[in-house]
Amino acid sequence: MSALFQRNLQSSLPNVVKGEGNYLIDETGKKYLDACGGAAVSCLGHDCAPVIAAIKEQVDKLCFAHTGFFSNEPSEKLASWLVDHAPRGTGAGRVMFLGSGSEAMEAALKLVRQYHLENGEPERCKVIARKPSYHGNTLGALATGYHETRRAPYDPLLRETHYIEVPYRYRMMREGETEAEFSDRLAKQLEHKIEELGAKNVMAFVLEPVVGATLGCVTSPKAYFKTIRKICDKHGVLMVADEVMCGMGRTGTTYALEQEGIAADITTLAKGLGAGYQPIAAVVATQKIMSVISQGSGKLWNGHTYMSHAVVAAAALAVQEYIKSESLPDNIRVRGQQIEECLHSAFSEHPHVGDIRGRGLFWSIELVEDKASKKPYAATQEIAMRIGAAALEIGMMCYPTQGCADGIDGDHVLLAPSYTSTEDEITTIVAVLERAVSAVLGD
Repeated sequence: MSALFQRNLQSSLPNVVKGEGNYLIDETGKKYLDACGGAAVSCLGHDCAPVIAAIKEQVDKLCFAHTGFFSNEPSEKLASWLVDHAPRGTGAGRVMFLGSGSEAMEAALKLVRQYHLENGEPERCKVIARKPSYHGNTLGALATGYHETRRAPYDPLLRETHYIEVPYRYRMMREGETEAEFSDRLAKQLEHKIEELGAKNVMAFVLEPVVGATLGCVTSPKAYFKTIRKICDKHGVLMVADEVMCGMGRTGTTYALEQEGIAADITTLAKGLGAGYQPIAAVVATQKIMSVISQGSGKLWNGHTYMSHAVVAAAALAVQEYIKSESLPDNIRVRGQQIEECLHSAFSEHPHVGDIRGRGLFWSIELVEDKASKKPYAATQEIAMRIGAAALEIGMMCYPTQGCADGIDGDHVLLAPSYTSTEDEITTIVAVLERAVSAVLGD
C-alpha cells in the first residue's frame, strides 16, 4: 500500500528507477521511449551529463538564499540569457523565476494588475482568454483557461474570465473561407469582446501561441498574431503569451512568438526551460512593463519563497546552453519535418484520423468516429486514453487527451519528443503510435 497521494488511487504504477537517453527504465528493466517528454518537459532526455554536472557544481557552492536579502549568479545569468534571446520588442525586460507554469501564470496575472494600477488605470481588471485553453492548475490559472473537465469541480471558486475562440482550422474554418479571411474573422473576435466589456475595463488578453493540451498542437493562421498585437495596443490591453508548453525551442525557436514576428508584453515559460532536471518556470516582462513599475513603486508586489533558487537556475541555464552548443534547434527542425512526414505517411488515409497538426517537435493526431463529418468519438469510449495505454504497453509514452471537439468529446494524441531525438527514434515513435491506434481501432 503506497502512502503517496498518486493521481489515480485505483491504479498501480511501475516504479521508474533510471533514465537512459530518451528512455525511462522501470524496476523490472522494461524500457519506455519517452515520446512526449512526460508533458513536453524532458526535452533533453533523462541523462544529460552537462546539466547534471551543473546541478552538482551549484549544490557544492550554494543551494538557497532568500531573494529578500540576496541575488545569485545563476539566476542573474539565466535572466540575462532569456532577455537577450527574447523576440524583438522585448527591450530591456526583466525575468522572475518560479516553480511551475501554474505559478508563473498566477504571477503574470498579478503583474498585469500591478502594471495597470501603477499606470493610473485601476478600473482595468477583466481578462480575456481563448476557449478552449489551459493555463495551469492553480485557481487563478484554471479560471483563465477553459479546459472544461479540469475546471468543472472548482467552478464556484473561479473568478470570471471572458472568452473568444481559438482559430482551430480543422473544426472552425468555414467552407470556401480563405486563410486570410479566417484569420481576420477570428482575430476580430478580440476587438468585439474588448468593445463589449469596455476597453477601459480590460487588463489582459491571454493566449497560447501554439495550443497544447486542450486542442493538441493547434497553430494559428498567418497574420493572426500581428492583428491581435495591433488590437491590444490600440486598446491598452496587455498581451500575455503562455509559452509554458510550446516555448523554449519546442516549436523550433526559443520563443514560439518569434515565428509570428511579434513580442508579448508578458511571457510565461516552464517545461523546456529546465527540461525536468529541476522544477522551474519564468515570467518575462518587457521594458514597457518594467518602465512603468520602475517609475512607480519600484517594487514587485508578488514575492514567492523559492524565487530564483540558485540550483534550479543553474540547471536551466545549463539546459539552454546545451541546446545552443549542440545546435539542437537545427535538429528540432529536421526531426520535426521527419515526424510530420512520417505521421502523414502513417495516418493520412486512416479512416479515423481526422487531422494531423503541429510545428517543430510538437505534433498531434485527432481521432474521429467519422472522417467525412468530423464526428468525434463519445468521451465515454476513451479512445485517446486507450491508445495511450496501448502505446505504454508496447513501451512508449505519449500524451492522450480528450475534449478537443467540444470540451467533452474529441480525442487527440500528442507527441513531444526530445530535441536530441534521432532519425531512428522518430521512426520508432510513429511506428509504435500506428500499432497502438491499430490495437484500439483496428487496421
